[in-house]
Amino acid sequence: MQTMYTINEVVDALKNGKVTSAELVQASIDTFNEDKHSSLPLNAFLELYDDALDLAKKADEKIAEARKAGEEAVKALFEKQPLLGVPFANKDNISVRGKKLTCASKILEGYVAPYDATVIARLKNAGAIPLGRCNQDEFAMGSSTEYSVYGPTRNPINREYVSGGSSGGSTAAVAANQALFGLGTETGGSVRLPASYCGVYGLKPTYGVLSRWGVVAYGSSLDQVGLIGHTPSDIATPLSVMCGSDMYDDTSAPLPSCEELKNLEAFSDADFAKLKIAVPKQFIENKGMDTDVAKVFADTRAWFEKKGAKIDIVDLPILDASIASYYVIALSEAASNLSRFDGIRYGNRIDNSKGYDQLYVDTRSNGFGPEVKRRIIIGNYVLSEQFSGDTYKKGMSVRARIQREVAELFKSYDIILCPTCPTAAFKLGQKVDDPLSMYLSDLFTTFVNLSRIPSISVPAGYTSGTAAQGGTPMPVGIQFAGPMFGEVKILKLAQAWENEHAGCGCPVKE
Repeated sequence: MQTMYTINEVVDALKNGKVTSAELVQASIDTFNEDKHSSLPLNAFLELYDDALDLAKKADEKIAEARKAGEEAVKALFEKQPLLGVPFANKDNISVRGKKLTCASKILEGYVAPYDATVIARLKNAGAIPLGRCNQDEFAMGSSTEYSVYGPTRNPINREYVSGGSSGGSTAAVAANQALFGLGTETGGSVRLPASYCGVYGLKPTYGVLSRWGVVAYGSSLDQVGLIGHTPSDIATPLSVMCGSDMYDDTSAPLPSCEELKNLEAFSDADFAKLKIAVPKQFIENKGMDTDVAKVFADTRAWFEKKGAKIDIVDLPILDASIASYYVIALSEAASNLSRFDGIRYGNRIDNSKGYDQLYVDTRSNGFGPEVKRRIIIGNYVLSEQFSGDTYKKGMSVRARIQREVAELFKSYDIILCPTCPTAAFKLGQKVDDPLSMYLSDLFTTFVNLSRIPSISVPAGYTSGTAAQGGTPMPVGIQFAGPMFGEVKILKLAQAWENEHAGCGCPVKE
């Protein structure tokens, strides 16, 4: 296990020669190899990239050369490459040139990415080192990382529990100190949900702030790359080098306050005194919220009030339609996006020489898992001739109203405060055969994706750790959601929370 776990600590140690990038990467390799043989393997990383150690050694050579030239040379080097020598975890649906990319699916077994995703290229340019690809729900469809052809990722707090999904692998790797930060993707909560379950920070940026070029599509109007870290500054620093418009992605957009991310400051007392917070009545009155989650949320609200913030309960009835609208849109777009995996354009081919129709059927039946098939079937039904796309159009109409009403709310309030998930992490296997229950895990997260705003899940407390929870207190996350392009505001707010609560993290149960 790495003892230094924040990016700022590691960068300072790299500058001073107290640690090398090779040592950091080797520590992850050793942990990965040791974990593979444990009785309950974490299964966060599917593989470590074979050139990670070589890249780390090259970074060390650069740093050593600059150190010989003096402090100013070291400073200049890290100004140019602020993440030089810092390893990170990558989700298995984000392209890294020359590396396997399978989306945790049998249909893409053996596929090798021909180019770097834009977010990967920008991290590499900043000196960061892709450490390996991480487990996920197949094609990012799930909330527990149990829908993976490689088996589930376990929660590092208690390995009998899920890590959340779909970015459960990257999140578990960060939570277990196997990586300094991680990349995930979000369509309806797939970064914030595992962050809540594993007791770390997880950011879903404004739609467009991070390019989707090189990221395998699920729901194109909802998808967004997200980040996982131990502290808000661990998210802000990589975000500062990744954000910005991209000629390969027409939906990408610059973040106006990107420079402020480089040296993230916490909210001051004066900032709190002016802070206005909205708490949607639809979320606090939800009957599906666990009592432990409700208590943590109440404690969080009390902390804000103590800091001088003004909190109002607001009524947004349209939020009751968010989960239905989300699944109509996401599954329709998934059915369209995954049509390319047919054994001809993409995917491993099953060809019994019985014609193209049978080739499609055999390839997709053999290649996709049950949850992906379920979502494709529902999506195609929504888009079928009987409906003529009317249901999808209705879902988009509801989405437009959610977006308008949320934007209107932000004219009077700075942030929306709500739980990340109605429950804490649940036991492996508990919901895997109950898709409706699994879908409801996204109850508090989907409105963020529908309205295209940024939101961060912060580790805010724990459950009581009853026998039903394996005797282990499990983390509970709370969301700070801000207006479009409000990343700096919510990260500064999260940093203030971190400064007083030190992550609220539980010790990892070995």
